[in-house]
Amino acid sequence: MKTVVIQDNRLVSAARPEPVACDGCAVIEIHAAGVNRADLLQVAGKYPPPPGWPDWPGLECAGVIADVKPGGRWRKGDKVCALLGGGYAEKVLVPEGMILPVPDGLSMIEAAALPEVYTTAMLNLVRLGELRSGETLFVQAGASGLGIAAIQIAKMLGARVITTVSSEEKAEAVRKLGADAVVNRKTQDVAACLKAYGIDVALDCAGGALLGQALDAMGPGGRWVLVATLGGETTELPLRGLLKKHIKLMGSTLRSRSDDEKSAILRELAARLWPRIADNTIRPLISAVYPLEEAAEAHQVLAAQKNIGKVVLKIK
Repeated sequence: MKTVVIQDNRLVSAARPEPVACDGCAVIEIHAAGVNRADLLQVAGKYPPPPGWPDWPGLECAGVIADVKPGGRWRKGDKVCALLGGGYAEKVLVPEGMILPVPDGLSMIEAAALPEVYTTAMLNLVRLGELRSGETLFVQAGASGLGIAAIQIAKMLGARVITTVSSEEKAEAVRKLGADAVVNRKTQDVAACLKAYGIDVALDCAGGALLGQALDAMGPGGRWVLVATLGGETTELPLRGLLKKHIKLMGSTLRSRSDDEKSAILRELAARLWPRIADNTIRPLISAVYPLEEAAEAHQVLAAQKNIGKVVLKIK
C-alpha cells in the first residue's frame, strides 16, 4: 500500500505491506487523515510513536472498515473515524475501541479532523480541568485545530472563553465561534490582559515564560493544564500565588495514555458531541486539504502557523 514515511527527518512516499485484521482490531481503508503538530515533532525525531504502532505519522483518520474479524462491533463498509498511529497511509490496523462512527452529515474530510483534537479537548477540559458552566477558560492558540475544538466544547458547557491569536483574521474567526475575549499575542501583553479576568481553567499548548507570568491571573482553585511546550520548555513559577490560590498545575498528553483509556474518552466524546455535530451546533473547521503525496507541504502550513482550523490529507 501507499504511505508517507519519515526518512532523514523528512517525509517521503513509500510502499508498505497492507495490514490484516486480527481479534479486537479492524482494518480501516483511509479516505482522509488529519495533520497535527505532533506529526511535525515526529518528523523531527522528537515524538516517537507508542510501541506497536507504525513508525510513520498520522494520529487520526476517517474512512471505511475494510477488514474485520466476525463477532466484533464493526462491519465491512461502515463509515468510521479513529484515533490511531500511522494515518498517513491507504490502510491502517486500529483497536476496535478507538474507532467511532462518522457523525451524521459530515464528509470524510471533516470527520478526519475530529478524533485527535476533540478528544484532547474533552480529556483536558472535562476530565482534568473539570470545566463547568459559568467558569472562564483561557485557551492558547484559539485558531488552531485544538483551540477551535476547545472553544466549541467550552461554549457547549456554558463557559466563558478567553483566547490568544496571532492575527486579526484569526481573531475574527474565533469570535465567530463564540470566543468572548481575544488577545493578539503579537501586539498585546497576554499576561497583562489576562489579569482582567479570573481564569478558572487554562488549556496551554505553549508553556514557556507565559505560563509563569499568567498564573497570577488564575482565580482561586484554578486548574492549569499544559499539553505541549511550543513556547518553550522552561518557565519561572510564582509559588506563593500557587499556594495561596490552591492552583493545580497539570501536565497531560493523549498519546502516552493506554488504548483502554483512550477508548473510554472516545466513548464519552461520541455520547456528548456527536448529537451536537448532527444538529450543526459543533463543526470542525477545515483550513486546507492536500493529497497524501503533498504531506510535507501540509506540514509547512502548520509550521508557519498559517492555518485557521485543521489541515487534512485526502487519501481516497
